[in-house]
Amino acid sequence: MTDIEGKIISREVFTEQFVCDLGACKGACCVEGDSGAPLEKEEAQLLKENIEKIIPYLNEKGKKSIAVQGTSINDPYDGELVTPLNNGKECAYTVFDANGTAKCGIELAYRENAISFNKPISCHLYPIRTVKYQNFEAVNYHKWQICEPARECGVKLKVKVYKFLKEPLVRKYGADFYKKLEEVDSLYFKA
Repeated sequence: MTDIEGKIISREVFTEQFVCDLGACKGACCVEGDSGAPLEKEEAQLLKENIEKIIPYLNEKGKKSIAVQGTSINDPYDGELVTPLNNGKECAYTVFDANGTAKCGIELAYRENAISFNKPISCHLYPIRTVKYQNFEAVNYHKWQICEPARECGVKLKVKVYKFLKEPLVRKYGADFYKKLEEVDSLYFKA
């Protein structure tokens, strides 16, 4: 483990390889799981304030789920803020393209400049999961079977987890933090 600015980073962030392969997994991470995407309080507020701008990017099922449940809910398992689900399945913000690949309606709205924020940072950072503790924040690599195609693609392309996640890591922690990740990688994990 490595400590950078009070973030304890697991070694796998530097040693494992990962590149999303939507053609293979079809965006299964938006569909699988027991609950919606974890949200920070600020993200839940942004969703609430901007839902009218996001709604045009959603399908009817998602619109109905949000109308009934709200733009965010408290997870029934741990009480944390999460996105609502459609009938206990995919995230309510999920839309499917012509090939059946799950996409994020929030991200679509962002990419078309309808809103100024991207999808939840928990989604953007995946397969990194973060947990805040009293004195530090844990930054861990999460291995999920549905992401096997991404691991295979990462190995083939020789892309480390943190390198694949440069944009969301900079979004969450800043450019200086990312530069320190590169320095740690260069010093300790180059081989």
